Amino acid sequence: MNTVSINQLSTMFLIISTILLLSVVEWVVIADDNVPIPADKTQLNSWFMNNVKSISYRKGKIDPNLEAAELTRAKVIRVRKDGSGNFKTITNAIKSIDPSNSKRVIIHIGGGTYKEKIKIDRTMHFITLYGSPNNMPSIEYNGDAKKYGTVNSATLIVESDYFMATNIIVANTSPKPDGKRYGAQAVALRISGDKAAFYNCRFLGFQDTICDDRGFHFFKDCYIEGTVDYIFGSGTSLYLNNELHVIADYSFTVITAQARQSNAEDTGFSFVHCTITGTAKANNTFLGRAWMRASRTIFAYTKMSNVVNSLGWSNCRHPERERTVEFGEYKNTGPGAITSGRVKFGKQLSASQVKPFLSLSYIVGSKWLLPPPKI
Repeated sequence: MNTVSINQLSTMFLIISTILLLSVVEWVVIADDNVPIPADKTQLNSWFMNNVKSISYRKGKIDPNLEAAELTRAKVIRVRKDGSGNFKTITNAIKSIDPSNSKRVIIHIGGGTYKEKIKIDRTMHFITLYGSPNNMPSIEYNGDAKKYGTVNSATLIVESDYFMATNIIVANTSPKPDGKRYGAQAVALRISGDKAAFYNCRFLGFQDTICDDRGFHFFKDCYIEGTVDYIFGSGTSLYLNNELHVIADYSFTVITAQARQSNAEDTGFSFVHCTITGTAKANNTFLGRAWMRASRTIFAYTKMSNVVNSLGWSNCRHPERERTVEFGEYKNTGPGAITSGRVKFGKQLSASQVKPFLSLSYIVGSKWLLPPPKI
């Protein structure tokens, strides 16, 4: 019988250890969609870095169209108001892009206020609007529902897929509705494309600030303000670590109006580790209303100030929808999170019930979600 030398054993041990180590690295790099968002907010950044890796780590693991677009060198278009860039306006920068664009294009926008109404058409995929975190550009326009219709009143309309915005302010500067003026709703952002991400952005408006229209969306570290229904639509969206700021209004205020029509639709809004602040009257703000028959909105690990109404949720004067909506809360904190006065159709969720809303699997993130670019 042949004997195995100590050197051979050492070599074999080294090979096996290397294989095991590479397997662990692969597991960490190609993270599981189902890794839950940590309950401890201080762990969010490490969780994000471990679960949302750059394209170089994920070849063969993501949407092939996205992979093809990202593996080619991104084209950078610079917009500067002073003329030192490629264009002075964002509109002209977008016009310069091939309408059937198939690779990542980053529009790097210098500081300042850009008074433009912008639309990115449905064929123009893989567009990123990028601003400096220390000098965030502001895109402003004053369109309202009377002139454009609600969804087309948006300052920024994105109909294309694989969109990203980082360090951008988007505002609709139309006057605050007074309850008398017809068509006063005014959208800042309408996102109708699929697989879109927003990082460190600010969305400013009153009624209907964000039309989260349809598709998978991810909002992280953003500030969103408004009065009534200021996050509305049929999107399937994860809002992580955002500030939701409620502005005082002539009447009651409402944060969300999710538009799921039936329980067969797998859409909804999930707010995790967010903060609800505001100048609205105490006990005057509803987390959401039953805008449609099966509206679905979840708040988890969210800090709620006293602007939140003790009832929590509104049936929108449709008591029959109390049986079909899906309004849930899980381990929220703050004076607005006290559950003793909540309506019965707003559920306090168990760990198993909330689990689907507390991971990237809710938006199928492992297939498309990328970290913000570094420029």
